[in-house]
Amino acid sequence: MSTPAKSRDFGALTGAGRDPIFPSMAILKIARMGHPVLARKAEPVVNPAAPEIRRLVADMVETMIDANGAGLAAPQVHVPLRVVVFQAPDERADPNVEAAERFDHTAPLTILINPEIEIVDQSVEAGWEGCLSVPGLRGLVERPAHIRYRGFDTEGRLVARTAKGFHARVVQHECDHLDGILYPQRMRDMTKFIFESEARHWMPADGEQ
Repeated sequence: MSTPAKSRDFGALTGAGRDPIFPSMAILKIARMGHPVLARKAEPVVNPAAPEIRRLVADMVETMIDANGAGLAAPQVHVPLRVVVFQAPDERADPNVEAAERFDHTAPLTILINPEIEIVDQSVEAGWEGCLSVPGLRGLVERPAHIRYRGFDTEGRLVARTAKGFHARVVQHECDHLDGILYPQRMRDMTKFIFESEARHWMPADGEQ
């Protein structure tokens, strides 16, 4: 991962004196497993359209892209707010998953503020996950394969979708961060918690979340 061009803490997110269009974006420092910000429950955003939230989201997207991630939650950049960004392109999905999980498994770049998840079907699918806050490792995680989610974008507009497969997995992974949960805590079999360098023995390489 790149050295951050600029780092900011939660208290600095005031937006004071900034151009509301935010022509420049920053690559933020990503918290790693063990940092207290990753273990706490994030706070709701009062105004999704506030300038400081728009700036945070822009920086999160820039950071996610720079780190080649599939998603990023605000606590991962040391900001304990209920904000996630993610994308679920086809090429990031595990090609070995069941056909049911691959159905409707993609999603465009999405911003979710104050997200909520509803499980549509309690049946689960196992899939390999990585995390930008747990670098160099992978784990096999079982999650519900069919969900509904809703939240708001930076204009305050409702975003509501049904998701399956990799799309559903990414959303659940990122929203777990908002409740202080990292994917190893979801694992049932720790023998499938492996170094990324050994992933070739288990599955093709895929993206981190």
